[in-house]
Amino acid sequence: MSEFKLVLRSYKITIKGKVQGVAYRFNAQAMAHKLNLTGYVKNQFSGNVFAHVEGKEEDINKFIDWCYLGSRLAKVTEVDAEETDFVGFQNFEIKK
Repeated sequence: MSEFKLVLRSYKITIKGKVQGVAYRFNAQAMAHKLNLTGYVKNQFSGNVFAHVEGKEEDINKFIDWCYLGSRLAKVTEVDAEETDFVGFQNFEIKK
């Protein structure tokens, strides 16, 4: 009997461009829920959006791909993603 171990990953993602005031965080939360990811998304004072997501690597990759598109009114210019230590978030929320 083989043992299957689910490896969960954790990524910090910074999204740059016109990403505030365009429902980006709301849409990011909806996409995270669709992909069964946990973590949070928030606006930064710099005008960027920051997300910390955890889940299966393939689902995180889909989320990162989505980040380049964002919400309908967003104009994303750059997405920086880096793997980080796993936290163990229980849900995905929008932080102020």
